[in-house]
Amino acid sequence: MHSSSPADAPVVREPLHAPVAHLVRGGVVEGIHYGSVVVLGADGHVQLQLGDIEAAFYPRSAVKPLQAVAMLRAGLPLDGELLALAAASHSGEERHLAGTRRILELAGLTEDRLRNVPDMPYGAAVRDAWIREGRTASRLAQNCSGKHAAMLWTARLRGWSLADYLDPAHPLQQAIRETVEDLTGQRVARVTVDGCGAPLFSISLHGLARALARIASAAPGTHEARVADAMREHAEMVSGAGRDVAALMDAVPGLLTKDGFEGVQVAALPDGRAVAVKIADGANRARIPVAAAALARAGVDPELLTEFAGEPLLGGGEPVGCVRVARALDPVPLAACV
Repeated sequence: MHSSSPADAPVVREPLHAPVAHLVRGGVVEGIHYGSVVVLGADGHVQLQLGDIEAAFYPRSAVKPLQAVAMLRAGLPLDGELLALAAASHSGEERHLAGTRRILELAGLTEDRLRNVPDMPYGAAVRDAWIREGRTASRLAQNCSGKHAAMLWTARLRGWSLADYLDPAHPLQQAIRETVEDLTGQRVARVTVDGCGAPLFSISLHGLARALARIASAAPGTHEARVADAMREHAEMVSGAGRDVAALMDAVPGLLTKDGFEGVQVAALPDGRAVAVKIADGANRARIPVAAAALARAGVDPELLTEFAGEPLLGGGEPVGCVRVARALDPVPLAACV
């Protein structure tokens, strides 16, 4: 069932972040990552919160599962790996490029209709290979190309204009906004432009967790369940080989998760438990350790999460410290700190 009346938009303010992780080198706290974390129980109630989970923020690419649900609601006939690609921040591997071409082909369109920004592949190994081969940036290689191809096909199916499909006033983007508000249970606070050129809607961290919980726990056959199933079953289409998003979904049975630039991670389980993380300084090194600790607080077996406790800090090539999650979130650390 869709919510009939989303709550008011979150307040736009300077977020009241709290310490969520410490850089510990040789037993001394060398740096502190601030951020916010929310853990929801299966009943949707907040089980733990750190920082400011109600302030307006931009979820960046963590909103892609919601955008994919919106496109299915609008009639997009995708499933499986191509639906996973529509919700992806992909690495630019050949399978990702081939999948995006396939979506465009199904829509009767070509790559030149894409309006995302040209870029090199996001995956480090793939990008390095492109550079060695003398290949240049392209819209197809940019990590959001699957989403943009799906947006174009959705617009074409509905008879909407294609050239301006990224305009926030376009019927496609209005439909996506409506779904974001429905799934989060709150109105959008602000609209801006994401790095790829698509409209980006400001919600709260709490709202993002609620939304992914609804998607992960949806009844079989619903649009939400189709997105969740596709992402879980094709985790490397959502991200890429060696990426932490795919590794997390492989490690934790039933887990649905998505990352976003500037230190965002959201994850949810089939029973509705969910976590969402925002690292204030956007640091990748804190994002996954904090998310793993939040999942442990949500009841995920810590043994499944040990590989996500963070990379050691090195001194002279040897481990001399770690990123240690704040005690308020992780009273029993997933991994020991040197």
